[in-house]
Amino acid sequence: MSNINEMNQGLKWYVAHTYSGYENKVKNSLQRVIENRGMQDLICDINIPVEIIIEQKGEEQKEVEVKLFPSYVYIKMVMNDDTWHAVRNIQGVTGFVGPGSRPTPLSEEEVRALNLEGAINEEETEHRITLDFAEGDNVVVSSGLFEGYNGVVQAISDDRTMVTVLVKKGRRDMPVEIEASCLTRENA
Repeated sequence: MSNINEMNQGLKWYVAHTYSGYENKVKNSLQRVIENRGMQDLICDINIPVEIIIEQKGEEQKEVEVKLFPSYVYIKMVMNDDTWHAVRNIQGVTGFVGPGSRPTPLSEEEVRALNLEGAINEEETEHRITLDFAEGDNVVVSSGLFEGYNGVVQAISDDRTMVTVLVKKGRRDMPVEIEASCLTRENA
């Protein structure tokens, strides 16, 4: 890399591109390199933005961590020859994001938008719930007052915790609001 030292702008966030599925391996390897070479003052943070998704399957809920930007690792570092080589020589790193082969630091707006500095409190982190059914699907009520009844999903609340189901009761279809955890997709 020619003239990489001229790019030194102090501590900035850079984005390293990795092979798919290598993000955590790259982070762990880079942390070992930083420790072994005493580069803590030059490479001070490594971040892989993730989102926690709650998958709902019947009554069972499971938290799943999903990478927001697969194949990318965010690194707060001073860009110079030593740090560039330290990152580029990690197995799984294919290069830095930037025009040609020139690493480009993220702007302050991008850093804020990605929350790389950890400005959001844990309580403010949003958890998204995924359901194994959607509007129009046939479902079975697995617990509660309407246990054993079948119906059709009419609406799902924005927070995905409550579902309006059109339940067949006698000759009538009756809209009922039921907790999502009390429903399973028919024939699931």
